[in-house]
Amino acid sequence: MTTPFNSASLYVGDLPTDVTESSLFETFSQVGQVASIRVCRDAVTRRSLGYAYVNYHNAADAERALDTLNNTLVKGKPCRVMWSQRDPALRKSGVGNVFIKNLDKGIDHKALYDTFSAFGNILSCKVVTDTENSSKGYGFVHFETAESAEKAIQKVNGMSLNGQKVFVGHFLARKERVPSDSEQKFTNVYIKNLDSSVTEDEIRALVSDKGTISNLAIMKDEKGVSKGFGFINFEKPEDAKAAVEVLNNKEIKGKAIYAGRAQKKSERESELRHKYEQQRAERANKYQGVNLYVKNLEDNVDDEKLRAEFAAYGTITSSKVMSDEKAASKGFGFVCFSSPEEATRAVTEMNGKMMGTKPLYVALAQRKDIRKAQLEAQHAIRLKAGLPPGPMG
Repeated sequence: MTTPFNSASLYVGDLPTDVTESSLFETFSQVGQVASIRVCRDAVTRRSLGYAYVNYHNAADAERALDTLNNTLVKGKPCRVMWSQRDPALRKSGVGNVFIKNLDKGIDHKALYDTFSAFGNILSCKVVTDTENSSKGYGFVHFETAESAEKAIQKVNGMSLNGQKVFVGHFLARKERVPSDSEQKFTNVYIKNLDSSVTEDEIRALVSDKGTISNLAIMKDEKGVSKGFGFINFEKPEDAKAAVEVLNNKEIKGKAIYAGRAQKKSERESELRHKYEQQRAERANKYQGVNLYVKNLEDNVDDEKLRAEFAAYGTITSSKVMSDEKAASKGFGFVCFSSPEEATRAVTEMNGKMMGTKPLYVALAQRKDIRKAQLEAQHAIRLKAGLPPGPMG
């Protein structure tokens, strides 16, 4: 097969939750020199999310690993190895992504991959399984190009695989499959941004002509003061929809209120989690390649001195020396430039340079979890090579 893009990075999925960087190193170092391994973990619990990234020093080793280690058993479970697709636009666009259903339970990731690889380069391929690792009868294949996906749909849709006629079609994102609030049928309306003086009777008067109200409540605290939100439950979905149209963005006592379909707790949590992850990704992308980590600073170096030392290399958007609760320097800090080129130049010129009586250590800043994973992988590589372990901090 051909490498779909210039990369030596692999995505490894469907991993048992107890897999570590060290155990993956044992498997993936068999085919080439591994540069780093990162098992992705929950930010709070640190529990494995079931996937990892394995980076080789060259693309040839990565391609060999993809060809030979895909579906290899890792702690008794077949892992899924694919090229790492770092471009979120390509991952999320849905272009080239195919959905397959009515699969025979005997078809696994490898069989699905083998079936569809004839139509073009595959970025990812997965048969969805339950907790017992049994197929749920459907899966996904993400091709590098839309043309390959079209070819696969034309050739395989309606075909018999393992004696079952399968459906193959374009993958639709959840937001495309699930109707919007305006299209969903609901009877419970959520209202918020209410002035504390707004009463239930005032809200009832605004929507009572829309239909029969089963229940209406403005939520209050232990002192009986409005919390600024509430619920209106109608008997009929069309009445609830009409009430939303009347109330949403309506100004009541100087405040524009919100009205919409009342969501389940799981929906709200999912939405908030998605929003948090999106904001986190945006922050990470914003500082990717422009934020420098600087350590081995003398105690008298403050934010301004740090900025002055790096000012020659470009426009600095922020500089910060980290301090403890007594305002004493911790000996390290961060310098953020306006462009990756400026940051790269600063790393090249300033790493190892003397500032006062100490040589500086300067590198691109990394998230703590990524830095820790890389150190663990490097530690494992040194142990494998019979070298003394390096520092882990």
